[in-house]
Amino acid sequence: MAYADDDESLLDAEEDESQPDRDQDLKPRFHTSRLHGSEYFDDDDDDSFNVWNLRKCSAAAIDVLSNVFGDEILPALMPLIQAKISTSGDETWKEREAAVLTLGAIAEGCFNGLYPHFALFLQIVAFLLPLLDDKFPLIRSISCWTLSRFGKYLIQETGNPKGYEQFEKVLMGLLRRLLDTNKRVQEAACSAFATVEEDAAEELVPHLGVILQHLMCAFGKYQRRNLRIVYDAIGTLADSVREELNKPAYLEILMPPLVAKWQQLSNSDKDLFPLLECFTSISQALGVGFAPFAQPVFQRCMDIIQLQQLAKVDPASAGAQYDREFIVCSLDLLSGLAEGLGSGIESLISQSNLRDVLLKCCMDETSDVRQSAFALMGDLARVFPAYLQPRLLEFLEIASQQLNANLIRENLSVANNACWAIGELAVKVRQEVSPIVTNVVSSLGLILQHGEAVNKSLVENSAITLGRLAWIRPDLVAPHMEHFMKPWCLALSMVRDDIEKEEAFRGLCAVVKVNPSGGVSSLVFICKAIASWHEIRNEDVKNEVSQVLNGYKHVSCAQYKLVNYAPNLMMINNVFWFQMLGNSWAECWSALEPPVKERLSRYQV
Repeated sequence: MAYADDDESLLDAEEDESQPDRDQDLKPRFHTSRLHGSEYFDDDDDDSFNVWNLRKCSAAAIDVLSNVFGDEILPALMPLIQAKISTSGDETWKEREAAVLTLGAIAEGCFNGLYPHFALFLQIVAFLLPLLDDKFPLIRSISCWTLSRFGKYLIQETGNPKGYEQFEKVLMGLLRRLLDTNKRVQEAACSAFATVEEDAAEELVPHLGVILQHLMCAFGKYQRRNLRIVYDAIGTLADSVREELNKPAYLEILMPPLVAKWQQLSNSDKDLFPLLECFTSISQALGVGFAPFAQPVFQRCMDIIQLQQLAKVDPASAGAQYDREFIVCSLDLLSGLAEGLGSGIESLISQSNLRDVLLKCCMDETSDVRQSAFALMGDLARVFPAYLQPRLLEFLEIASQQLNANLIRENLSVANNACWAIGELAVKVRQEVSPIVTNVVSSLGLILQHGEAVNKSLVENSAITLGRLAWIRPDLVAPHMEHFMKPWCLALSMVRDDIEKEEAFRGLCAVVKVNPSGGVSSLVFICKAIASWHEIRNEDVKNEVSQVLNGYKHVSCAQYKLVNYAPNLMMINNVFWFQMLGNSWAECWSALEPPVKERLSRYQV
């Protein structure tokens, strides 16, 4: 794992901050389009630009061994690490560096062996901290990375005075290295700090002032390549502390340099990409606090999108080459504005042509443009649905087309966002979604039936959107419920308790009331879906769920008058129907596990 003498990283490590980056030094960057439910989508690091060598392969092997064998490898490994660490002198710095790399590589896999021995854990961190000031830049940089790997465990111990003291030392040490004069160390420190930010979240709040001062000082001194990492660190900070950032003293440090950079860059400069992403996180975190900066940001996004739409058909007139990433980043920033400003976005967009521009993006042949466009469509539906009204059916039709089975196979993320957007619009415009309900329900039913073959997030969004449509138009959904009731209930069981789940269960109850026979064959799964709730806080939803359960349970005419419960249902033989329900409930109840029965008991069944 030690550096070879001919490793090109040894040459790179000598670059100081005064040397401007060359274009070939800048790795291609790829913006990740906005995605609703992204926690279920794979987000593997792109290794295509990493040069693999013996050092990196060996480090990866140690990492794998630690994850497979865990703390079983520590008795063999720790003496080796300690022997390397205890070396001194300039000629052995590569061995010391390799030892630090090893500690970082095993940080996760051997956690169970290291963490319970808190004194040893603190000893390791205490050893690493001075290495942040080592004379060799590659030792400083690897120490940043390794400390970030241990950071999450320190954060778990911030209630312990010694743990909090070490956490603060790590935080301040990384901030100090942000301002290193060596480019490689700057990069490592900034990346490591972004990792700590994600883990620390609210623990950063007491240090926000000094964090912002260091980040913005780095912003002022970094060359182009590392500047991208600072943008990421600022955005991650905003994501982590959210509204805590919305204080005048912090905004005075943060916003002027970013706004100045914003004004320097042209609409066709690719250095805008990371700045657009950074502003997206800041606008979401500040909420209405971003209002003073919103108008020029909104107009810039509109200008960029329209410039690129022109460049697509006539680059000469546009004066720029088409690059769809400009559109994607701008759409995502507009989504961030909608999320942050809420209904306050009305004053920005009411007199704009965003509606027509967005509709065009929803029809773009490029999947990532459509993905971000449907995300924005859903965000606008949540905060200002009236704006979409003049072209509502066009938006709904285009979104419903993305749920076609062939398109889903090619573009899961587009289908996911389109599905979510339909659901958001449905609960706002209600009956106006009627023209697309039957087709959408058919598509959602197929997605749910093939749930194992598609993405978990798409299945979850499909279950919620189906529930919302069922809530609004149960008469259109109920006739088809036998085809999807079982997978629908299975999917709803996996949805976390929140307002979206409440709305989906309103739909479930509504279609059962319209067509109770359609739920009989899936009664066990209906019960399990209901039991998946930790607690239904909305009393109306709780009552509806209770009615459904007791409706299936109580079968005599005196206890349960089906004709009143489901007035739209036409039955030939009431006696047979009640008998069928009665048998089904007894069979269902006997098939349920004790924990499920216990949860259902709160509904008096």
